[in-house]
Amino acid sequence: MLQLKIVSPEKIEFDGEVESVLVPGTMGQFEILNDHAPIISTLQKGIVEYGTKEGKVSLNILGGFVEVKKNEVSLCVEVCE
Repeated sequence: MLQLKIVSPEKIEFDGEVESVLVPGTMGQFEILNDHAPIISTLQKGIVEYGTKEGKVSLNILGGFVEVKKNEVSLCVEVCE
């Protein structure tokens, strides 16, 4: 499992365990799974999708950044209202 934290300027959007995260990278969409290599990437406007035990969740973003290290995924994003 991955530990995901999604932060926007307004609030913490999500903080918990997920099975996977799909993000809209500026060079194309990519998926983060367990034991992913460390990475820092910019994000473009699109949809962040993450899978929890309850099901898939989608979040529309205007852009931001993602950092992955040791099964911890941190997203700093601007959320579409």
